[in-house]
Amino acid sequence: MTDTSTRCLDTFPEWLKTLAEDANALASLLDDAAVPAPAKTHVASSLNYLFKSLDLIPDGIEDLGFLDDAFVLRVAAQMASAKLSGAAPEVLSRLAGDVALIAELLDKDHPRLVTYVDGLVHGAARGRTAEDIVTDAKVRSEFVAEIRAWSASYEAPSFTRDEKNLVKLTSFLSAKLPT
Repeated sequence: MTDTSTRCLDTFPEWLKTLAEDANALASLLDDAAVPAPAKTHVASSLNYLFKSLDLIPDGIEDLGFLDDAFVLRVAAQMASAKLSGAAPEVLSRLAGDVALIAELLDKDHPRLVTYVDGLVHGAARGRTAEDIVTDAKVRSEFVAEIRAWSASYEAPSFTRDEKNLVKLTSFLSAKLPT
């Protein structure tokens, strides 16, 4: 087993456990006046993706689908951090710091993931865009409430510490990401 595989198998179960906490922490940035709109747009688009993903994750692959969400939140946190002129909020710094492991695992597919996450700012889920969330206080309030409700009901799926799961995960992402 490679060092990257070992670190991923040690880390990914924790990312699944903290997914709801991470989503809540990111959602709190949407009402933070110190966070500029371009950074909020990346945060909103990644959280909006979470709901799109929830609507599409087939039974039986929750672990892969939620890891996909954890990856998207981390890449979006890195993008949001890049839009800040000062120090990033702790949640953005922490999540952005995890992107290096994702890049190691995905290797040549990592740029495709970055491009995909960057494009989420133009997408919509459940009838709302990232721009709607950032610019409309009522939409944002309802969205944050929805994040909080989902977080309260979230139960982390199991992720068995088996290298085959990394192969499944990378294959899942490689097939899902646009070329």
